[in-house]
Amino acid sequence: MGTATARNGSTATAWRNWAGNVTATPTRVVTPASVGELQEAVRRAAADGLRVKAVGTGHSFTAAAATDGVLVRPQALAGIRSIDRAAGTVTVAAGTALKDLNRALAAEGLSLTNMGDIMEQTVSGAVSTGTHGTGRDSASIAAQIRALDLVAADGELLTCSEKENPEVFAAARVGIGALGIVTAITFAVEPLFFLTAREEPMGFDRVTAEFEEHFAENEHFEFYWFPHTGNCNTKRNNRSQGPAAPPGPVSAWVEDELLSNGLFQAVNTLGRAAPATIPSIARVASRALSARTYTDIPYKVFTSPRRVRFVEMEYALPREAVVEALRELREMVDRSRLRISFPVEVRTAPADDIALSTASGRDTAYIAVHMYKGTPYQAYFTAAERIFTAHGGRPHWGKVHTRDAEYFSRIYPRFGEFTALRDRLDPDRVFGNDYLRRVLGA
Repeated sequence: MGTATARNGSTATAWRNWAGNVTATPTRVVTPASVGELQEAVRRAAADGLRVKAVGTGHSFTAAAATDGVLVRPQALAGIRSIDRAAGTVTVAAGTALKDLNRALAAEGLSLTNMGDIMEQTVSGAVSTGTHGTGRDSASIAAQIRALDLVAADGELLTCSEKENPEVFAAARVGIGALGIVTAITFAVEPLFFLTAREEPMGFDRVTAEFEEHFAENEHFEFYWFPHTGNCNTKRNNRSQGPAAPPGPVSAWVEDELLSNGLFQAVNTLGRAAPATIPSIARVASRALSARTYTDIPYKVFTSPRRVRFVEMEYALPREAVVEALRELREMVDRSRLRISFPVEVRTAPADDIALSTASGRDTAYIAVHMYKGTPYQAYFTAAERIFTAHGGRPHWGKVHTRDAEYFSRIYPRFGEFTALRDRLDPDRVFGNDYLRRVLGA
């Protein structure tokens, strides 16, 4: 069968995602070293009657990448393919980790305009599920795509942009793995710039009353509310002339390692063992963070290490509804017997033109709720989801939710456009799985 086929036909063992809440046992795993090998793997799977899913680093909390068929690991398809400084673009292979892309771009004096708060994912996994950061004017990572290459169900390689296969481009930037396997992405980039971050504790009542003001005044605004308290921590990122003035090593270690990872791990472990302690811990923890201001290049400001494992639900709401929904969430937690040790995160994004982007066609704000790994989360997430859906919320495609195709057909005006394209590109559901059957229909 040849070296490539031997490498690409290994007997699989169980696959588990980062959070440990999703497992799958594929029939075989392939690790293609070229686009040609990937095309052949897709053709062979279709001939064998097996479904195919590509999986990155497993940072999704849903079963979007789970399969009992052929699991494709694209990490060998990695690295920057080309940089076009005149056009302001970079083309990168789909298995490249965001952290590697960010560092390579910085070495070239370039940067993405916006990014999420972690950078462990592959670029294809991040964009396919709609990964985003926070921004008044700049949107998700997928909205920064200018072109992409996609292996379709028949093994054909499609190049997609606004000019070439535009109907595929309109959908495949957030494709949830339903339209094919992305092999390369061309992102818009810009010259490296500086961001000044201002982190500041603020009361819940103040930050919610002033939310629109903070949103309007800052390029990137987000905040975290600590359940069982009236305390929040805010972060405002805005462009500056520099120079770089990163946090000192002691401050960085205290804030990013001790409080956000080491101590946070310890208090969550305690809270899981003794839930009654959580409100007291939350009051202390929410006061531990202090105000600080620092300046650095984008990925060092936007992203943070996240080593404490958790399960997450996040909903995208119309921006004008987010404050009311957050207040309802707080009232629900206060009335309940729930004990929540993780802060609730609030971010924003402008409307975009991607069919199944959570910000498609409307200015958006996100509310993300988390529970520590190993802690029962269903009661909290169910109650939160009831609030979010009452406001027309759209769940993140890679985070826990219970919505189905009937719901999505109502809240996404272009849902039918996406499913019709799927019917054309993958009529036999080579790229299907149980998750896609639920969220997109049979």
